[in-house]
Amino acid sequence: MPLISCVDLTLGYGRAAVASGLSFDVCSGDYLCVIGENGSGKTTLMRAMLGLSAPVSGRVEFGDGLTARDIGYLPQVAPARADFPASVREVVRSGCLGRRGARPTFGKADKLLAESAMERLGVAPLARRCFRELSGGQQRRALLARAICAARRLLLLDEPAAGLDPKMTIELYDAIDELHRGGVAVVSVSHDVTAASRRAASDTVLPKCSKFEDEATTPSVSATSSSNPVTPDIIVSSILRLKSLSSKPYRRLCAVT
Repeated sequence: MPLISCVDLTLGYGRAAVASGLSFDVCSGDYLCVIGENGSGKTTLMRAMLGLSAPVSGRVEFGDGLTARDIGYLPQVAPARADFPASVREVVRSGCLGRRGARPTFGKADKLLAESAMERLGVAPLARRCFRELSGGQQRRALLARAICAARRLLLLDEPAAGLDPKMTIELYDAIDELHRGGVAVVSVSHDVTAASRRAASDTVLPKCSKFEDEATTPSVSATSSSNPVTPDIIVSSILRLKSLSSKPYRRLCAVT
């Protein structure tokens, strides 16, 4: 049973549509890369999946017992407010709020999870620093650590490697891969067609006003990326390629390795 189903979505800004005819499922263990040019609706799609913005038409349905507390989310841009006083540790631990339930404080398991995520993303030495004082790349890593803490069943990532150097990009994808292999579904947005295609074994193109191809025709296989030293091997179920309604549709690409 799908965790999330997008049914005949039309996405846009106000009443102006940028993408339409989007119908697909995200199931447990899936890894979906959403790629496309600027303005094609990638971030808008992710916000619609999270319920942060309403689609122009169509619907997003949660299934298999999924709730908002099971989802970790890394937004594309999250500028720190000048008066935001939280430390890095506090920001990362806030990703465990969904796990805390009715408990008034974080438990030992929550704290260990947050410390592990900070270690993995290289921000543990910054744990006591004020979040707003960090560089853009450091804030990005702290927010990803927070998203990892929140992602019990689904992780949504909007340009996850933005602002990161090659070494941190490898470590970031290693952390995502570990979560994915543990059964967490991943939806990752990117404008980097080349990097996404190198990690994927199949590429399902979604031209304007067409349906997402049936999942049975897009098998999950292990893909390699030997030609891309900053992107580790990862299993990608499929690529959802968006194209702006104002542009010509993409052709279909098959068996991208």
